[in-house]
Amino acid sequence: MSDIGSGDEGISSQKYGQGMDTGGNNFDSGQQPQEQELASKMLQIQSKRFYLDVKQNRRGRFIKVAEIGADGRRSQIFLAMSTAAEFRDYLSSFSDFYSSLGPPNPDNVPDDGKLKSEMMLKDNRRYYLDLKENSRGRFLRVSQTITRGGPRSQVALPAQGMIEFRDALTDLLDDFGTDDGGFKGELPEGRHLRVDNKNFYFDIGQNNRGIYMKISEVKSNFRTAVTVPEKCWTRFRDILADYCDKMGRAHAAASDAMQGGGPGPRAGSAQATRDIDTFTGSAPNRI
Repeated sequence: MSDIGSGDEGISSQKYGQGMDTGGNNFDSGQQPQEQELASKMLQIQSKRFYLDVKQNRRGRFIKVAEIGADGRRSQIFLAMSTAAEFRDYLSSFSDFYSSLGPPNPDNVPDDGKLKSEMMLKDNRRYYLDLKENSRGRFLRVSQTITRGGPRSQVALPAQGMIEFRDALTDLLDDFGTDDGGFKGELPEGRHLRVDNKNFYFDIGQNNRGIYMKISEVKSNFRTAVTVPEKCWTRFRDILADYCDKMGRAHAAASDAMQGGGPGPRAGSAQATRDIDTFTGSAPNRI
């Protein structure tokens, strides 16, 4: 899923006029939507329809921008509320620049067609705003990428509709604000643990997916890390505590056997098998 919204959850086939996108993904699967739609606006700009949907899930609020072409093809991007506010301000500057341009001149167009470009950054997402010109006219292309890799999604807004789009976006932001939601308190400080020649670092962070703990193991030129979402910290702790308890009892049993002076169970004996089962947890009477 994308970091803000899943892209597929809660999409209404009736609203967009089709139950399947051009890639063949069925959006009308009957699954229970995990996103709640709070408001929606529809704009008809030239031959395209644009839907601006304010949505909310457990990570907070965001705006989904969907473009429906004349051929029914759909593309969409997702904007956190704070990013939508930044985008609205850029729409004003792009519109002013567009108004200052003269009539299209095919002999005076850059090779890549770009007339003006900007970039927005939000967590692990980048948004590229490019005012471009081609044989069909001038338009604003908004591309969304994920820094850790993944498909690029984009919408193309006809330049003549930038003001109308900005005004619709402003109305939604006035109603729902620019707060992305999520945790606003102070996160715990990181911790460090050294064991022999290894260092372990415990760092608490937050992104648009929520709060997480990154556990890093560092040893000379070697470094690896795992990320644990906050929602499973309690379960993670319980599993670790269970292993600590089992190993504590196993060490105590081994110490008692040594103090008793006995040689301990022979390899392959039934007693040895029962001790091994104690570690695997397959002997419930002993755990």
